[in-house]
Amino acid sequence: MKKILIAAAVGMLVAGQVSAQESPWLVRARAVKLSMANHDATVLGLSVDDKTIPEVDVTYFFNKNVSAELVLTVPQQQQVSAGAAGGANVGTFKHLPPTLTAQYHFTNFNGFTPYVGAGLNYTKISQVNLPSGPYTLDDHSYGYAFQAGVDLPLTKQVSLNVDVKKVNIQTALYSNSGASLGTLKLDPVMLGVGVGYRF
Repeated sequence: MKKILIAAAVGMLVAGQVSAQESPWLVRARAVKLSMANHDATVLGLSVDDKTIPEVDVTYFFNKNVSAELVLTVPQQQQVSAGAAGGANVGTFKHLPPTLTAQYHFTNFNGFTPYVGAGLNYTKISQVNLPSGPYTLDDHSYGYAFQAGVDLPLTKQVSLNVDVKKVNIQTALYSNSGASLGTLKLDPVMLGVGVGYRF
């Protein structure tokens, strides 16, 4: 009987600890400013406009310090200009750039939680419209992603988030005959501000 009581007490203690743990799921919504690097190595001297986009990310915590974040948005249309940004508009394209990062959260700060992360980006490029010439773009890009950010708790579940990423995105320019005409490296800096909810 004594052993049964001890086992029951241990079970209740473990159950209480599990129920007291935070959910491993965190969802954020952000407004993100894309600032393109526009390192052009094509024969046309192209640049792509900066813009602000909506973003949703889903984070899963493996423990209190280590997590994985999947960043999602909807396809974004970008303006393509000849020469420096703000030059003559020569067309558009759409891109969808989901990004997956592994993060480390620093939990020894009082009142806020900074983090760093690194991972991979895959960008799908579609609906290329370059009417000034018979040109097209490569339809995908793989690259690295680095990030740093901070969560500022507002309540037990809600937090304010500031996040900055550097993402490697590049595409090759081709003529309609398939001849390579160089590479356009977009490599945006992505500055995001948003709200997170920990389930």
